[in-house]
Amino acid sequence: MPKSPNDQLQGKPEKPDAKVVSIRTQLSTDALALAAAGLGPVRQERFAERVYENLFHAIVEGKISVGSRLPSENDLATLFDVSRPIVRQALDRLREDQLVESRRGSGTYVMDSPGVAGKPATAEPSERIGHIMNGLELRMVVEPECAYMAALRRSTADLTRMDELLTGFEEANAVGGIAHHFDFAFHEAIATATANLRFVQVLKTLEYDVSHAVNMLRHLMHIQPWKRTQDAMDEHRNIFELIKRQDAEGARRAMRGHIENARSRMFNSRPGL
Repeated sequence: MPKSPNDQLQGKPEKPDAKVVSIRTQLSTDALALAAAGLGPVRQERFAERVYENLFHAIVEGKISVGSRLPSENDLATLFDVSRPIVRQALDRLREDQLVESRRGSGTYVMDSPGVAGKPATAEPSERIGHIMNGLELRMVVEPECAYMAALRRSTADLTRMDELLTGFEEANAVGGIAHHFDFAFHEAIATATANLRFVQVLKTLEYDVSHAVNMLRHLMHIQPWKRTQDAMDEHRNIFELIKRQDAEGARRAMRGHIENARSRMFNSRPGL
């Protein structure tokens, strides 16, 4: 029976029921369980988007391997603690991105050669890359200024939030968990520290555009994420320390360098680098 909105907004019980445990034991790498654990508290209207987001990254980062069959809609709903219609919306978006396909009478499977999210598979490579570059260009304009203002205006609560997200990112990465939500949330926390809601709103428009396109490109290029992720975490930690010291110019430069490095890692990396 589908859960009510109130049920969906409640936190998960401390002890999962037997069915949740059964579903998780079916997954050799616990990739979906880790994705569900990263869902976090969200507003009702964002549930489908968050389920999609976590499944998306679990697939493009290779945590759910090509050819794997996903659990049924019922089992995914149980795992993510949401209703079946929410899961169905998320799966529909994954099919549109050509990340999964449905096989009649068999289930939903991870596909081999996906397209770039936000662009059809028939788009020219230059068009796909242009889509990604446009997002990075916007970040290059907005985020260094966010870091500058955050250094001047941040509160103790802002610093605590950033530090918690950095720790979450590092811990999730250390165990092979889904860490992308910590990455974006750190950037969002910096925007929040500017005390300017408009910056936060701009950052939110980038979450499902740049993040998805970037990770899809990594998947298509078969680039291993290990060193790149460590470099990104180190850069995040440096930005945090500069904001904490209220070094506004330093934070601006560090954020600009972080985004430039992200672009370089995407387009210049090779497997294992």
